[in-house]
Amino acid sequence: MNLIDPYTCCVLCPRRCRVDRTNRDADSLRGVCGETDRVRVAHVGPHFGEEPPISGTNGSGTVFFTGCSLKCDYCQNHQISHEGMGSGMDLNELVSKVEDMVQRDRVHNINFVTPDHFFPHVFRLVSLLRGAGIDLPMLYNLSGYQSIASLAWAEDYADIYLPDFKYSDPSLAAALSKCKDYPSVALEAIAMMVRQKGFLDAVSFSETALARKGVLVRHLILPGKVENSIHALTSLFVEFGPGLPLSLMSQYHPVCRHRDPDLNRRVRKDEFDAVQSHAKALGFEHLFVQFPEADATRHPAMPRFLPDFERPQPFL
Repeated sequence: MNLIDPYTCCVLCPRRCRVDRTNRDADSLRGVCGETDRVRVAHVGPHFGEEPPISGTNGSGTVFFTGCSLKCDYCQNHQISHEGMGSGMDLNELVSKVEDMVQRDRVHNINFVTPDHFFPHVFRLVSLLRGAGIDLPMLYNLSGYQSIASLAWAEDYADIYLPDFKYSDPSLAAALSKCKDYPSVALEAIAMMVRQKGFLDAVSFSETALARKGVLVRHLILPGKVENSIHALTSLFVEFGPGLPLSLMSQYHPVCRHRDPDLNRRVRKDEFDAVQSHAKALGFEHLFVQFPEADATRHPAMPRFLPDFERPQPFL
């Protein structure tokens, strides 16, 4: 596999920036992701905050890549998606770090977080890990805003997809992520993921039921945007039916000041209840729910799911 050609006129994501990412000196010409052709990584380590079939008892073996092709204004990983926190690594170094994590922590899978702007290197990394005898599921933790061409390329290197479906409202997608086409692009991308891998093969809340293959879709509830969430869930139900494994997330936390006052607060209980009730009324059969934290008002600066990548262990 040629690791360089896809970066010379980059169309790896639906932004299709067509910039030459091999020109590392031309900062002003970088695309939306902000990255060159050199892989940068912010953290490698076990994570216990994923859904039970993903985290299990030993954790999901996360590899957090620097940069992002979506760059939502409210991103909970803003330090790495917007601020560029992370270190350059060659593939041999990254393989060594992942192997160490697998041996030391006995993680249940390898979880690539926002990897699509580095897909060529990630696919090569998967090949090297498999060649080294690591047969854990390879999991792609994605924004939902993926290129069909890139996903076709990914099929042989992926076992599990964890895509977001963030927006049903194109105007909201444009305002917060600068991609008015998000709803249609994401639905098409998720449909391809499902065609490749089917629905997640473990949908139990038991920590002993571990996923090996399939798709689980996540939706983050945004404060003040209940209608967006309700229509997003309806779109997923119409497109994929009640068997689609769905994860409702309430972990939104403001990381900067927004002009929209709703985004400067947490999700209220009545907002969460409205979205959860709609999901149940639609009839989703495999629903994972992240309930609002009871101590969110007492510890607003330290929510459990908001990482700090300046710490050796980003998550509390």
